[in-house]
Amino acid sequence: MAADVGASQRALAPKRDEPSPVYTDYATFTHLSPTSPPRTPVPILRIRTRRAKAKKNMFATRRFASAAPRAIGAARSFQSSARFNVAVGDSIPSVDLVESSPGNKVDLAKELKTGKGVVVGVPAAFSPACSSSHVPGYVNHPALKNAGKVFVVSVNDPFVMGAWATALDPTGSSGIRFLADPHGALTSALDLSFDSAAIFGNARSKRYALVVEDGKVVQAHVEPDNTGLNVSAAEKVLG
Repeated sequence: MAADVGASQRALAPKRDEPSPVYTDYATFTHLSPTSPPRTPVPILRIRTRRAKAKKNMFATRRFASAAPRAIGAARSFQSSARFNVAVGDSIPSVDLVESSPGNKVDLAKELKTGKGVVVGVPAAFSPACSSSHVPGYVNHPALKNAGKVFVVSVNDPFVMGAWATALDPTGSSGIRFLADPHGALTSALDLSFDSAAIFGNARSKRYALVVEDGKVVQAHVEPDNTGLNVSAAEKVLG
Protein backbone atom coordinates (compact mmCIF):
# COMPACT_ATOMS: atom_id res chain seq x y z
CA MET A 1 0.00 0.00 0.00
CA ALA A 2 2.82 2.43 0.89
CA ALA A 3 4.51 1.62 -2.40
CA ASP A 4 1.34 2.47 -4.31
CA VAL A 5 1.02 5.82 -2.52
CA GLY A 6 4.66 6.67 -3.35
CA ALA A 7 4.11 5.83 -6.98
CA SER A 8 1.02 8.01 -7.11
CA GLN A 9 2.86 10.93 -5.56
CA ARG A 10 5.68 10.64 -8.05
CA ALA A 11 3.17 10.56 -10.90
CA LEU A 12 1.46 13.71 -9.64
CA ALA A 13 4.70 15.61 -8.96
CA PRO A 14 5.49 18.32 -11.52
CA LYS A 15 8.03 17.26 -14.13
CA ARG A 16 11.36 19.12 -14.38
CA ASP A 17 11.62 21.27 -17.48
CA GLU A 18 13.81 19.64 -20.12
CA PRO A 19 15.96 21.76 -22.47
CA SER A 20 14.75 21.78 -26.03
CA PRO A 21 15.75 23.55 -29.28
CA VAL A 22 14.37 27.04 -29.60
CA TYR A 23 13.43 28.33 -33.07
CA THR A 24 12.57 31.94 -33.70
CA ASP A 25 10.09 33.31 -36.19
CA TYR A 26 12.88 35.22 -37.97
CA ALA A 27 14.65 32.06 -39.10
CA THR A 28 17.27 31.72 -36.37
CA PHE A 29 18.21 28.70 -34.35
CA THR A 30 19.92 27.79 -31.05
CA HIS A 31 20.15 24.84 -28.75
CA LEU A 32 20.07 25.04 -25.00
CA SER A 33 22.10 22.58 -22.98
CA PRO A 34 21.94 22.12 -19.23
CA THR A 35 25.74 21.99 -19.12
CA SER A 36 26.63 24.91 -21.41
CA PRO A 37 25.53 28.54 -21.62
CA PRO A 38 23.04 29.46 -24.33
CA ARG A 39 24.59 30.52 -27.63
CA THR A 40 23.77 33.64 -29.55
CA PRO A 41 21.35 32.79 -32.37
CA VAL A 42 22.97 32.90 -35.82
CA PRO A 43 20.59 34.06 -38.54
CA ILE A 44 20.18 31.48 -41.26
CA LEU A 45 19.78 34.31 -43.76
CA ARG A 46 23.27 35.56 -42.85
CA ILE A 47 24.75 32.10 -43.41
CA ARG A 48 23.09 31.86 -46.80
CA THR A 49 24.31 35.35 -47.73
CA ARG A 50 27.90 34.46 -46.82
CA ARG A 51 27.72 31.31 -48.90
CA ALA A 52 26.29 33.25 -51.85
CA LYS A 53 29.08 35.83 -51.64
CA ALA A 54 31.72 33.12 -51.46
CA LYS A 55 30.23 31.42 -54.52
CA LYS A 56 30.06 34.74 -56.40
CA ASN A 57 33.70 35.51 -55.58
CA MET A 58 34.71 32.04 -56.73
CA PHE A 59 33.07 32.54 -60.15
CA ALA A 60 34.48 36.06 -60.43
CA THR A 61 37.97 34.66 -59.85
CA ARG A 62 37.41 32.03 -62.51
CA ARG A 63 36.19 34.67 -65.01
CA PHE A 64 39.24 36.83 -64.31
CA ALA A 65 41.56 33.84 -64.73
CA SER A 66 39.96 32.91 -68.07
CA ALA A 67 39.95 36.50 -69.33
CA ALA A 68 43.58 37.19 -68.43
CA PRO A 69 45.11 35.01 -71.18
CA ARG A 70 42.85 36.68 -73.76
CA ALA A 71 43.95 40.14 -72.61
CA ILE A 72 47.61 39.13 -72.64
CA GLY A 73 47.17 37.57 -76.06
CA ALA A 74 45.62 40.78 -77.40
CA ALA A 75 48.54 42.82 -76.10
CA ARG A 76 51.11 40.41 -77.54
CA SER A 77 49.47 40.40 -80.98
CA PHE A 78 50.65 43.98 -81.56
CA GLN A 79 54.30 42.87 -81.32
CA SER A 80 54.37 39.24 -82.39
CA SER A 81 56.09 37.19 -85.03
CA ALA A 82 53.83 35.80 -87.73
CA ARG A 83 54.16 34.03 -91.07
CA PHE A 84 53.49 36.11 -94.17
CA ASN A 85 52.60 34.81 -97.63
CA VAL A 86 53.93 37.52 -99.95
CA ALA A 87 57.21 36.27 -101.40
CA VAL A 88 59.71 36.89 -104.13
CA GLY A 89 58.14 36.08 -107.50
CA ASP A 90 54.59 37.00 -106.48
CA SER A 91 52.59 39.42 -108.61
CA ILE A 92 51.24 42.62 -107.12
CA PRO A 93 47.47 42.08 -106.61
CA SER A 94 45.05 44.10 -108.71
CA VAL A 95 43.20 46.06 -106.03
CA ASP A 96 41.74 49.56 -106.05
CA LEU A 97 43.46 51.92 -103.64
CA VAL A 98 42.54 55.58 -103.16
CA GLU A 99 44.68 58.68 -103.56
CA SER A 100 43.69 62.00 -101.94
CA SER A 101 39.91 61.64 -102.51
CA PRO A 102 37.45 58.72 -102.63
CA GLY A 103 36.93 59.00 -106.39
CA ASN A 104 40.61 58.81 -107.31
CA LYS A 105 41.27 55.07 -107.69
CA VAL A 106 44.76 53.63 -108.13
CA ASP A 107 45.59 50.03 -109.08
CA LEU A 108 49.18 49.15 -108.17
CA ALA A 109 49.16 46.14 -110.49
CA LYS A 110 48.74 48.55 -113.41
CA GLU A 111 51.07 51.20 -112.00
CA LEU A 112 53.88 48.68 -111.53
CA LYS A 113 53.24 46.48 -114.56
CA THR A 114 56.50 47.61 -116.15
CA GLY A 115 59.64 49.12 -114.72
CA LYS A 116 60.83 49.35 -111.13
CA GLY A 117 59.01 50.42 -108.00
CA VAL A 118 58.75 50.15 -104.24
CA VAL A 119 55.63 49.67 -102.12
CA VAL A 120 56.10 50.79 -98.52
CA GLY A 121 53.47 49.58 -96.07
CA VAL A 122 52.95 51.23 -92.69
CA PRO A 123 50.63 50.49 -89.73
CA ALA A 124 49.19 53.99 -89.45
CA ALA A 125 49.51 57.48 -90.84
CA PHE A 126 50.81 60.04 -88.35
CA SER A 127 52.00 57.33 -85.94
CA PRO A 128 55.36 58.17 -84.30
CA ALA A 129 57.71 55.71 -86.00
CA CYS A 130 56.02 56.12 -89.38
CA SER A 131 56.18 59.92 -89.28
CA SER A 132 59.56 60.45 -87.66
CA SER A 133 61.68 57.69 -89.20
CA HIS A 134 60.20 55.22 -91.65
CA VAL A 135 58.66 57.38 -94.39
CA PRO A 136 61.07 60.34 -94.00
CA GLY A 137 63.88 57.85 -94.56
CA TYR A 138 62.54 57.29 -98.08
CA VAL A 139 61.64 60.93 -98.73
CA ASN A 140 65.20 62.05 -97.96
CA HIS A 141 67.17 59.09 -99.31
CA PRO A 142 69.71 60.05 -102.01
CA ALA A 143 68.98 56.91 -104.05
CA LEU A 144 65.22 57.49 -104.16
CA LYS A 145 65.24 58.64 -107.78
CA ASN A 146 66.73 55.32 -108.85
CA ALA A 147 64.01 53.30 -107.12
CA GLY A 148 61.33 53.93 -109.73
CA LYS A 149 57.76 54.58 -108.60
CA VAL A 150 57.44 54.66 -104.83
CA PHE A 151 54.13 54.31 -103.00
CA VAL A 152 53.31 54.50 -99.29
CA VAL A 153 50.23 52.43 -98.38
CA SER A 154 48.30 52.37 -95.11
CA VAL A 155 44.91 51.14 -93.90
CA ASN A 156 43.56 54.67 -93.52
CA ASP A 157 41.10 56.88 -95.35
CA PRO A 158 42.30 58.99 -98.32
CA PHE A 159 41.88 62.30 -96.51
CA VAL A 160 44.21 61.24 -93.72
CA MET A 161 46.74 59.97 -96.24
CA GLY A 162 46.52 63.23 -98.21
CA ALA A 163 47.11 65.30 -95.08
CA TRP A 164 50.00 63.06 -94.10
CA ALA A 165 51.62 63.46 -97.52
CA THR A 166 51.43 67.24 -97.16
CA ALA A 167 52.96 67.07 -93.69
CA LEU A 168 55.91 64.87 -94.71
CA ASP A 169 56.53 66.17 -98.24
CA PRO A 170 54.92 69.62 -98.53
CA THR A 171 56.14 70.34 -102.07
CA GLY A 172 55.79 66.78 -103.34
CA SER A 173 59.36 66.94 -104.60
CA SER A 174 60.13 63.36 -103.61
CA GLY A 175 57.57 61.97 -106.02
CA ILE A 176 56.33 59.48 -103.43
CA ARG A 177 52.59 58.86 -103.66
CA PHE A 178 50.52 58.20 -100.55
CA LEU A 179 47.69 55.71 -101.07
CA ALA A 180 44.84 54.71 -98.77
CA ASP A 181 43.80 51.09 -98.40
CA PRO A 182 40.59 51.95 -96.52
CA HIS A 183 39.21 48.41 -96.24
CA GLY A 184 42.58 46.67 -96.08
CA ALA A 185 41.93 44.91 -99.41
CA LEU A 186 45.50 45.11 -100.71
CA THR A 187 46.95 44.41 -97.28
CA SER A 188 44.83 41.27 -96.94
CA ALA A 189 45.62 40.14 -100.49
CA LEU A 190 49.32 40.30 -99.62
CA ASP A 191 48.58 38.56 -96.29
CA LEU A 192 50.30 41.42 -94.49
CA SER A 193 47.54 42.45 -92.09
CA PHE A 194 47.68 41.89 -88.34
CA ASP A 195 45.25 42.28 -85.47
CA SER A 196 45.91 45.68 -83.95
CA ALA A 197 42.45 46.27 -82.49
CA ALA A 198 43.91 46.93 -79.05
CA ILE A 199 45.86 49.91 -80.45
CA PHE A 200 44.15 51.16 -83.61
CA GLY A 201 40.68 49.63 -83.29
CA ASN A 202 40.93 47.40 -86.36
CA ALA A 203 43.30 45.27 -88.41
CA ARG A 204 46.24 47.20 -89.87
CA SER A 205 49.18 46.62 -92.15
CA LYS A 206 52.47 45.22 -90.99
CA ARG A 207 55.43 47.45 -91.68
CA TYR A 208 57.06 46.33 -94.91
CA ALA A 209 58.73 47.31 -98.17
CA LEU A 210 58.33 45.41 -101.44
CA VAL A 211 60.75 46.01 -104.28
CA VAL A 212 58.95 45.38 -107.56
CA GLU A 213 60.14 44.91 -111.14
CA ASP A 214 57.73 44.45 -114.05
CA GLY A 215 54.86 43.66 -111.70
CA LYS A 216 56.72 40.98 -109.72
CA VAL A 217 58.10 41.15 -106.18
CA VAL A 218 61.90 40.84 -106.31
CA GLN A 219 62.56 41.70 -102.66
CA ALA A 220 60.23 41.39 -99.66
CA HIS A 221 61.26 43.25 -96.51
CA VAL A 222 58.65 42.49 -93.84
CA GLU A 223 59.18 43.35 -90.19
CA PRO A 224 59.08 40.07 -88.20
CA ASP A 225 57.45 41.77 -85.21
CA ASN A 226 54.85 43.58 -87.36
CA THR A 227 55.65 47.16 -86.35
CA GLY A 228 59.38 47.43 -85.72
CA LEU A 229 61.66 49.48 -87.94
CA ASN A 230 64.60 47.41 -89.06
CA VAL A 231 64.46 45.36 -92.26
CA SER A 232 62.07 47.74 -94.04
CA ALA A 233 64.04 50.93 -93.35
CA ALA A 234 65.09 52.94 -96.41
CA GLU A 235 68.79 52.28 -95.92
CA LYS A 236 68.12 48.52 -95.93
CA VAL A 237 65.91 48.63 -99.03
CA LEU A 238 67.49 51.34 -101.19
CA GLY A 239 71.06 50.82 -100.03
